[in-house]
Amino acid sequence: MKINDSHSYGGADVESVFALISSEDFRVEAAEDAGATDIDISVETSGSTTTVTIVRTQPADMPDFIKKLTGDTVKVKQTEKWGEPAADGSRTADVKVSIIGQPAEMLGTAKLYNDGNGSAFDLAGDVKVSIPFIGKKIEPEIAKAIKGSLRGEVELGKSKL
Repeated sequence: MKINDSHSYGGADVESVFALISSEDFRVEAAEDAGATDIDISVETSGSTTTVTIVRTQPADMPDFIKKLTGDTVKVKQTEKWGEPAADGSRTADVKVSIIGQPAEMLGTAKLYNDGNGSAFDLAGDVKVSIPFIGKKIEPEIAKAIKGSLRGEVELGKSKL
């Protein structure tokens, strides 16, 4: 299932937003704010690439038919591989979100760019749940959870900038 989500960081430049979202302290705070536990964050820079890896356990905010498969919590691993700034200052990342121990993941691209009013953050990806017969019914719920998590993180980020 395709997922597209856009958010605005009004008045904040791309480098300020990138500095925030590539901060271990901010990502821990965002995960805690979302109700996650057992949070492990790493930010590694190698050459022109910054990789943000977040592993967390969070409530499975899903319908009951999905909780029967996952339990009340899920362990999620999120990896963002950010490249160096483009000539216009924008940044892009390859993004992977996996539910550990479940055949569910989202592969996509994030873009952080100047939108004339500050910065915008776009996420485009594909959610895939490889469970015969019911995977397609679960994918919209996973997409909804990813969008909700991103929305919460952006709102927290805007309060920090």
